[in-house]
Amino acid sequence: MRVGCPKEIKNHEYRVGLTPGAVREYVAHGHEVLIESAAGAGIGADDSAYIAAGARIVGSAKEIFEKSDMVVKVKEPQPQEWAQLREGQILYTYLHLAPDPEQTNGLLASGVTAIAYETVTDDRGGLPLLAPMSEVAGRLAIQAGATALQKANGGRGILLGGVPGAIPAKVAIIGGGVVGLHAAKMAVGLGADVTIIDRSLPRLRQLDDIFNGRVHTRYSTIGDLEEEVFAADLVIGAVLIPGAAAPKLVSREMLSGMKKGAVIVDVAIDQGGCFETSHATTHSEPTYEVDGIIHYCVANMPGAVPITSAHALNNATLQHGLALADRGLRAIAEDKHLRNGLNVHKGRITNHAVADALGHEVHAPENLLYVA
Repeated sequence: MRVGCPKEIKNHEYRVGLTPGAVREYVAHGHEVLIESAAGAGIGADDSAYIAAGARIVGSAKEIFEKSDMVVKVKEPQPQEWAQLREGQILYTYLHLAPDPEQTNGLLASGVTAIAYETVTDDRGGLPLLAPMSEVAGRLAIQAGATALQKANGGRGILLGGVPGAIPAKVAIIGGGVVGLHAAKMAVGLGADVTIIDRSLPRLRQLDDIFNGRVHTRYSTIGDLEEEVFAADLVIGAVLIPGAAAPKLVSREMLSGMKKGAVIVDVAIDQGGCFETSHATTHSEPTYEVDGIIHYCVANMPGAVPITSAHALNNATLQHGLALADRGLRAIAEDKHLRNGLNVHKGRITNHAVADALGHEVHAPENLLYVA
């Protein structure tokens, strides 16, 4: 198969879909790999590194989309990219379709077979291709929140860990999954007073064991959520419903009960965000203010640390990517976890959560994948 990797074009997105190490694996499997020139510049991998790994360098994204049987990316295709996709081609990347009807319609019109990293599953019920970026985003959320809390950046002017004689900041983390866990690790490490709010009692027990009493855990009722949000200096939105739009757990009305200059970091913004007042921002202009509350809603947070993120992502995506390159649609037909990753195929939506969020009919992938 001919596998292509274009340069990412989203605002301040420095990651790359294929590292030179991943390219070498595809080539070892007998595949031809096309890399757009300078695609790896953001991680310090120049064209010569890709050539040494066995790739062929091409001068434009247009050539990648025209000549590739499978396109491997990091972020969802932008309008000029989905317009170049076609039927019979596999797209392997993050999609986050539930809050994005425009992209969904573009992919449906193209006829492409689109595998979303964020809905590929594993035998333990996890999301193994989403997990590494959730780890990165959770840790970055605390760094970003700590910066936004500085007075010069519009925040309250409080240090997360405090100092002897001055109390630390209060951090409320909504959601105890991968993002929440890693945000809590960073916040605890900096000395903050941390509470994790979740609706799974087994998960709260697990988190209590992990942190050995160093974080508070609360079951998420409306009243308890309000109490923690109102008391917090920094609130991290870390809620995920796989494939679906994030629930709006903090309303605009609730902002009036928060401390002025408090900070919200909405890590769920890729799925539409879990705060009513959230809208996607970029690394160029990461924050905005609503009712005295600073919002940080960057939709590609891990792009800020591309060396870490790109290698972590490639480690996770490589196995399924090789299966797709080796066996094409047969890999999807034979592997339930890749079928769970299939979101769009030949103009039809194949993921229940995406279809429900956008009001489309869902089609079982088993009925669409005819493999001789």
